Amino acid sequence: MDLEAAKEDLNIRTLGPIGYDFGRLVYLSSLRDHSSGEYHHHGLARSFSHSVASIALEECHRDVFYQLIQSPLAKLVNEVERFVRSSGHDFDRTVRVWENLEAYRTMIPSACDELTAALFRSNVMVAIALLRSRQTNPQGKAQRASQLLLPGL
Repeated sequence: MDLEAAKEDLNIRTLGPIGYDFGRLVYLSSLRDHSSGEYHHHGLARSFSHSVASIALEECHRDVFYQLIQSPLAKLVNEVERFVRSSGHDFDRTVRVWENLEAYRTMIPSACDELTAALFRSNVMVAIALLRSRQTNPQGKAQRASQLLLPGL
């Protein structure tokens, strides 16, 4: 019961306002300690308990990840682009850093099978490559990465 209440609280108060799955995935993965694999969220732990909060975060992380992995590639490209643009940093530099550091690898849930993890890494690499290869159309207007991927969007 507490676990479901904790997940509902997390979804309503924290994840809902983020507004898109890739942003939620970045946020949730940032709450995981990379040494222990445990998740930490002070407010959620205060309202429930540390163990319930950690499990709720882990389950929500897994749920958002699998929602995103099952989405069309064009959606992922749009969401990666949205995240990069919302960072407040130079777009091209941010894309280069993501390409070089491969920080998206830390977004994969711990219990994810290797094939699904490889698919996620590949999809994000494609999204980043598309963002990097933005071109100017004949009218001189920059195209969104999803337009390069799937003309007509």
